Amino acid sequence: MRNFEILFDDAEPSSCDDPTYERYGKLAFPRPSSDRPWIYSNFVQSLDGIASFKGRHATGGDISQLPEDRWLMDFLRAHADAILLGINTLMEETQLLGKRGPVYSIEDAALRKLRKNLGLGREKNIFVTGAAYLDLHDYRVFDSDSVESFIISTSVGARRLADKESHPRVKVIVAGQGAFVDLAQAMHILRQDYGINRLLCEGGPTLYGYMSRAGLIDEKFLTISPLEIGMFVPPEQEPSAAEKSNPPKERSTTFMAPGFVKENAPCWQWLSSRRIADHQFNRYRRRYGDEAKGLRRTAPG
Repeated sequence: MRNFEILFDDAEPSSCDDPTYERYGKLAFPRPSSDRPWIYSNFVQSLDGIASFKGRHATGGDISQLPEDRWLMDFLRAHADAILLGINTLMEETQLLGKRGPVYSIEDAALRKLRKNLGLGREKNIFVTGAAYLDLHDYRVFDSDSVESFIISTSVGARRLADKESHPRVKVIVAGQGAFVDLAQAMHILRQDYGINRLLCEGGPTLYGYMSRAGLIDEKFLTISPLEIGMFVPPEQEPSAAEKSNPPKERSTTFMAPGFVKENAPCWQWLSSRRIADHQFNRYRRRYGDEAKGLRRTAPG
């Protein structure tokens, strides 16, 4: 496993003295507000901004094709109180991987030790679903001993889960009415009721897009893989078993939700950059208030 070459890093220094930082360098975060956690995302994309091949090679690992990027995912998980994911990510990866799907946990033993040294408790997986049309028995993450599981849903979705009377250990958080989760309310509950200080959003692209649109993403870690993939699925690509009845025509980017106009598109500070061979690892922090407005006024066009 190679060390990351630091091109520049303007972020806060690490306060924890742990040998795992020798590979990546410093990593720390600002204090969260009292209203919600400090929320950061982690994605990998191709040179042309694609986040998934789709088909039988639809995971982020198929884009990065680099063990150090998998290590970085664990490194970022080690600093988070919990991981936030859309339920569609769980369902799609379960169809792709089988065996009742993944558990989103830290694999590297040294990074599990780092998490303990940082004073963080049991790993937590938090899933967002409005309708809650799922059977928890189909997914091993909900009965795993390695992570604590939560579901954020609407009042309608919460009732649907309660009617099934399964998996009493899974905590259900109600935020919003009807079909859509109130993401801002959910983040407030996570901070106030569950003590979540730092939250890692691993997507998918739809959840990330809605979180960003709601102003709930503070930082983003973005791995750029030296591949060019293309948005449109080529005819020679074989669909996965789940796609055969309706093969996708397009591939996703890291942002798959209603976007922004010029006047409100968020501005980001390029906080750090690292590399391993031809892969680039960037960190961005969202600019707020007058700082972001000033950038828009001075932007060309």
